Amino acid sequence: MSGGRVLSTGSHGGQVKDLQRRLTQLNLYTGPADGTYSTDVAEAVHRYQVARGIDEDAGVYGPETRAALESETRRG
Repeated sequence: MSGGRVLSTGSHGGQVKDLQRRLTQLNLYTGPADGTYSTDVAEAVHRYQVARGIDEDAGVYGPETRAALESETRRG
Protein backbone atom coordinates (compact mmCIF):
# COMPACT_ATOMS: atom_id res chain seq x y z
CA MET A 1 0.00 0.00 0.00
CA SER A 2 3.05 2.27 -0.17
CA GLY A 3 2.53 5.49 -2.04
CA GLY A 4 -0.90 6.10 -0.53
CA ARG A 5 -2.26 9.52 0.19
CA VAL A 6 -1.38 11.59 3.24
CA LEU A 7 -3.89 10.90 6.00
CA SER A 8 -4.83 13.13 8.92
CA THR A 9 -7.68 13.84 11.32
CA GLY A 10 -10.92 13.78 9.37
CA SER A 11 -9.74 11.29 6.74
CA HIS A 12 -11.91 8.21 6.13
CA GLY A 13 -11.71 4.94 4.27
CA GLY A 14 -9.79 1.75 3.72
CA GLN A 15 -6.35 3.27 4.07
CA VAL A 16 -7.31 4.60 7.51
CA LYS A 17 -8.63 1.17 8.49
CA ASP A 18 -5.30 -0.37 7.41
CA LEU A 19 -3.43 2.26 9.45
CA GLN A 20 -5.57 1.52 12.52
CA ARG A 21 -4.85 -2.20 12.24
CA ARG A 22 -1.10 -1.59 11.85
CA LEU A 23 -1.05 0.68 14.91
CA THR A 24 -2.97 -2.01 16.84
CA GLN A 25 -0.25 -4.56 15.95
CA LEU A 26 2.25 -2.32 17.80
CA ASN A 27 -0.12 -1.72 20.74
CA LEU A 28 -0.29 1.99 19.94
CA TYR A 29 -4.01 2.10 19.18
CA THR A 30 -6.80 0.26 20.96
CA GLY A 31 -9.86 1.73 19.28
CA PRO A 32 -11.99 0.25 16.53
CA ALA A 33 -10.70 -0.27 13.00
CA ASP A 34 -13.61 1.71 11.59
CA GLY A 35 -11.82 3.72 8.89
CA THR A 36 -12.17 7.06 10.70
CA TYR A 37 -8.99 9.06 11.43
CA SER A 38 -9.96 10.30 14.88
CA THR A 39 -7.90 12.24 17.40
CA ASP A 40 -7.08 8.87 19.01
CA VAL A 41 -5.55 7.70 15.72
CA ALA A 42 -3.62 10.97 15.37
CA GLU A 43 -2.25 10.57 18.90
CA ALA A 44 -1.19 6.98 18.16
CA VAL A 45 0.55 8.11 14.96
CA HIS A 46 2.32 10.85 16.90
CA ARG A 47 3.51 8.38 19.55
CA TYR A 48 4.87 6.19 16.75
CA GLN A 49 6.62 9.17 15.12
CA VAL A 50 8.27 10.17 18.40
CA ALA A 51 9.37 6.61 19.17
CA ARG A 52 10.94 6.22 15.70
CA GLY A 53 12.39 9.73 15.42
CA ILE A 54 10.27 10.57 12.38
CA ASP A 55 10.25 14.27 11.55
CA GLU A 56 6.85 14.78 9.92
CA ASP A 57 3.87 16.81 11.05
CA ALA A 58 2.75 15.42 14.39
CA GLY A 59 -0.06 12.91 14.01
CA VAL A 60 -0.12 13.10 10.20
CA TYR A 61 0.40 9.84 8.30
CA GLY A 62 2.74 11.08 5.60
CA PRO A 63 5.22 9.27 3.33
CA GLU A 64 8.01 8.84 5.89
CA THR A 65 5.69 7.62 8.64
CA ARG A 66 3.89 5.30 6.21
CA ALA A 67 7.13 3.76 4.92
CA ALA A 68 8.42 3.10 8.45
CA LEU A 69 5.15 1.65 9.75
CA GLU A 70 4.62 -0.53 6.69
CA SER A 71 8.17 -1.88 6.98
CA GLU A 72 7.58 -3.23 10.48
CA THR A 73 3.97 -4.37 10.35
CA ARG A 74 1.88 -6.55 8.10
CA ARG A 75 -1.07 -5.32 6.12
CA GLY A 76 -4.14 -5.11 8.33
